Amino acid sequence: MIEGKRQKQVAAVLEKDLNEIFQRMGLTMMDGGMISIASVKITPDLFDARIYLSFFKITDAVATLNKIQEKAWEIKKELTARVRHQLRSMPQLTFYIDDTLDYVDKMEQIFKEIKVQDKNIADNLDPKEN
Repeated sequence: MIEGKRQKQVAAVLEKDLNEIFQRMGLTMMDGGMISIASVKITPDLFDARIYLSFFKITDAVATLNKIQEKAWEIKKELTARVRHQLRSMPQLTFYIDDTLDYVDKMEQIFKEIKVQDKNIADNLDPKEN
């Protein structure tokens, strides 16, 4: 589904302010790793905001996500204060783990394996047969 202009505008405002809130609250560095906001997606009715968090060098992403969700009320309260003149109503915030980096790592590993297999096949071919 194509994101509308207003959805993109609201998402950009929320992402900017959420980044500042996360830094102020010390949520960017937790459990020996780093947390960043990968993206913010808004539903067409502007009532729900999906915040995708990227975790770097965090062993238990689910437990860290639970810690952030425990502070969701405090995050939403501060965010509401920041955007009260820009939005009529504050969207419901839902946090998700952004697994894009894991997916990229997995795909790179698959491509490396394919490259090794292709090299092995090429090395095993007899040049006389070609």
